[in-house]
Amino acid sequence: MTNEPTDIQTIMQDGKPAFVVIPFDEFVRLFPKAPRRVPQGDAIPHEVVGLTVKKGYTLVRAWREYLRLTQAEVAEKMGISQAALSQMEAGGKRLRKVTLEKLAAAMGIGIEQLR
Repeated sequence: MTNEPTDIQTIMQDGKPAFVVIPFDEFVRLFPKAPRRVPQGDAIPHEVVGLTVKKGYTLVRAWREYLRLTQAEVAEKMGISQAALSQMEAGGKRLRKVTLEKLAAAMGIGIEQLR
């Protein structure tokens, strides 16, 4: 898909422009700091899966990057050091349920989305 102006749609209301629809890649480019949507239940966004497959990230790191959080931000919310979170993201050990619960809460996602 190209990002030509033809991909932009204007939605009219009462004969006047009310909304503009743009391709998602263009939205991300224009608003890099915009918060990402977290799906309900155990769903995992395509972008998170892509980071695990294409870049080999663990789900913990993929979620953190998708949500545009730093290691320092997540570690602070968990009450641990950034170095400890870095080790968790490396994926060398299986994380305990209590740790997964803290990670999920710190990132605002469900525990099932980290399994």
